[in-house]
Order: sequence, then C-alpha cells, then structure tokens
Amino acid sequence: MLKDKDSAAIVAVTDMNRARQFYETTLGLSLISGDENVMQFATGSTALVVYRSDYAGSNKANAIVWGVGSEIEAIVADLKARGVVFEHYPDMNVQGDVHVAGDFKMVWFKDPDGNILHLNSL
Repeated sequence: MLKDKDSAAIVAVTDMNRARQFYETTLGLSLISGDENVMQFATGSTALVVYRSDYAGSNKANAIVWGVGSEIEAIVADLKARGVVFEHYPDMNVQGDVHVAGDFKMVWFKDPDGNILHLNSL
C-alpha cells in the first residue's frame, strides 16, 4: 500500500519566523513554499514540512534524520561555525562532537524549539 510512496519529515515549531531563520539560514535549506502556519523546505529529493503548533519540541526522540555519508565531519564543522550546539550522550564514544560506533558516525542537535535533529554517516 505505502511501500512505493514517498514520505516527508514534519516538525512542529512555536515561532515560524524563528524556525524559518534556523532551517533556511543555519541549516541552509531552500524554502519551497510557506505562510504563517506551514512552510515546506527542499532537502535532497524529499521535503521537510514545518508547521506552527503549541506542542512543538515535546517529542523526546529524533524528529528529523539526515544520512550525510562521509561528509559528516565537514557538515558538523560548518554547523558548529553557524552556532549549532551538539548533544553529547553518555556511554558512547565521542570524538569532538561526533559519536562513533565502529564505522558509523552520528550527531544530534536541537532546533530552537528543542526538536531533536540527527545526522549520521549512512
């Protein structure tokens, strides 16, 4: 039924202007469309939908995941230069801001509403 259908990430925010600044300027995503309640950003061959909600940031798990492959260290350095602060989780091997498990690398950071965003080396 859904196996051949595309999916998209969707994330709730409280302040659309602040979210647009973060997703467009800090993360470098291109705005496809938007108004005061919903925005859509291009991200690879998919889209990220950002919408206004009083429940923004209440999810305690990953809200968005990007597989960035071997570019992970360069992207982390660029995001850090733009002011992104990375999460560090205990009981994991952390090298700088990157968590490492064998050949697999991953980082987590939050948007202004506390939504957890994740990059990995897949």
